Amino acid sequence: MAIDPAATNWSQRFEQGLNPAIERFNASIGFDINLLQQDLDGSVAHARMLGSCGVISEAEALQLIEGLEAVRAEAACGSFQPGLEAEDVHFAVERRLIELLGSLGKKLHTGRSRNDQVGTDLRLWLRSQIDAIDGALLRFERALLVQAELHSSVLIPGYTHLQRAQPVCLAHHLLAYIEMAERDRSRLADVRGRVNCCPLGAAALAGTPVPIDRRQTAAELGFEAIYANSLDAVSDRDFAVEFMAAASLVMVHLSRLSEEVILWASQEFGFIGLTDRCATGSSLMPQKKNPDVAELVRGKSGRVFGHLMGLLTMIKGLPLAYNKDFQEDKEALFDGVRTCLDCLEAMAILFEEGLEFRPERLEAAVAADFSNATDVADYLVAKGVPFREAYQLVGGLVKDCLAEGILLRDLPLERWQQLHAAFEIDIRAAITPRQVVAARRSEGGTGFDQVQQQLQRIRSRLDS
Repeated sequence: MAIDPAATNWSQRFEQGLNPAIERFNASIGFDINLLQQDLDGSVAHARMLGSCGVISEAEALQLIEGLEAVRAEAACGSFQPGLEAEDVHFAVERRLIELLGSLGKKLHTGRSRNDQVGTDLRLWLRSQIDAIDGALLRFERALLVQAELHSSVLIPGYTHLQRAQPVCLAHHLLAYIEMAERDRSRLADVRGRVNCCPLGAAALAGTPVPIDRRQTAAELGFEAIYANSLDAVSDRDFAVEFMAAASLVMVHLSRLSEEVILWASQEFGFIGLTDRCATGSSLMPQKKNPDVAELVRGKSGRVFGHLMGLLTMIKGLPLAYNKDFQEDKEALFDGVRTCLDCLEAMAILFEEGLEFRPERLEAAVAADFSNATDVADYLVAKGVPFREAYQLVGGLVKDCLAEGILLRDLPLERWQQLHAAFEIDIRAAITPRQVVAARRSEGGTGFDQVQQQLQRIRSRLDS
């Protein structure tokens, strides 16, 4: 059925069409078509509610729902291809419904506005994407956990200020990133709760005199609550900013790990080798194997940070209620979600099959420095020497060793006892890297027993 030429998107208040350039500038159909399924879901719930409230007949509601499902089927087979004239996904669906059902299709928009409609669509979409990101975080955590379990007895230098500090268990190092990811999951779950509030029925900004039931549509769509204020309902984009802030922290954590992977893969560190599955070479230098995954993740973090700032800037000066500026939220959210999901998947694959730790190189690294100096001070403290006195003694000893080109492990017992009478033969065993790590038995520490408890706790948590 052809559309009445007079039945344009706008009322007869308008006598002329848009300038073609302004029509292109104004349209969002090129990207908000991504919300098609959510728009159909919301429209089905709205039609059913209109029927149950007596605004339209039950038979009309059923016809509208059948028409909407027909549009869904057309989209599935690729025949629903709205053009620029549709302006946005909402008008595209409504125009097609009118083509299918005639004047009945014009009843669907009763009691709602595009303002509350787009807010509903966006929240439905983002809710599902948060769930997808949560799943991607779980995969990433499991990939780290497998590596941690495989290397629960391997040591790695621990750093502060990127200077050798104290040796730690490699599993302990990897588990730190799992803890970050768990905080990410917790933050996203918290954001999801505020995303899951339904604006549908707020209409343009002030509600509607049509006797609708907002709670019916909210319940059918799986929302936990409805907005209490219609102005707030159509103008709230806090949830989008909150999501992008949480996604930014996900990217911060991935970027930090990426930086470490890049360092570890360098010849200077040599802590890992890159497999052919996740690395590329140079077009000029045949010996090169580049950590592309980690570098791309590190670089892509800036996109998500930029979207956060863009959203904040977009809403900071908007008066109530809806403004066209809100059209700018979608591309930021779409790209932010896609970037976050892509990077989580890439980092999970990297740790699943893209790198191999080199235990022998790691063991050699922790044995060839002064990262056991604190343990010498702790040894003296255990013998009753005040910590600050022990600290000063060991600092002077390290200075002498550096001048002589030797390590603490190379000192004979006599040299130790010249420094302080409290030293005994067991000092040698006390400062071996493995004993240094094993001694860190405080809760949450890097001691092997503590790490095993952490591994068991995280394995149980992820398996559940």
